[in-house]
Amino acid sequence: MNLSVETAKHFREVHFGGNWTSVSLKETLADVSWQQAVTKVHSFNTIAVLVYHTNYYVSAVLKVLQGEALNASDTFSFDLPPIQSETDWKNLLNKTWADAERFASLLEQLPESRFGEVFTDEKYGTYYRNMHGIIEHIHYHLGQIVVIKKLIAAQ
Repeated sequence: MNLSVETAKHFREVHFGGNWTSVSLKETLADVSWQQAVTKVHSFNTIAVLVYHTNYYVSAVLKVLQGEALNASDTFSFDLPPIQSETDWKNLLNKTWADAERFASLLEQLPESRFGEVFTDEKYGTYYRNMHGIIEHIHYHLGQIVVIKKLIAAQ
């Protein structure tokens, strides 16, 4: 088994389908309109904010995989630019899918030996922890998206 290839597969599956949980971002969001994406339910984040938030970290780690410095802050991870049209919503989704595919492609090429190395700074742990943590983070928020989508449909 190649850890890089298997981790990239797992990452792709949470985005595009075929994972053990049988739920993915792309399938879940396929029928969500921009109006639904920005609908506030109780005190929850909106679907659009959660998509932006998960992809914020994917984009940041993608840059590290491309050889750049880690440049992200939790402070900005929920700062979704306004979604005021179907085009805005589709642009967010298209960026999410494109970033996910680039991320997975670079992850496949990551030498297995890197998984045990420190990820940019010791406080973040290893590459393994961060690659798998980002997948866990997406699954966590995907569960929220599924629940919010059901609540919106019930209104």
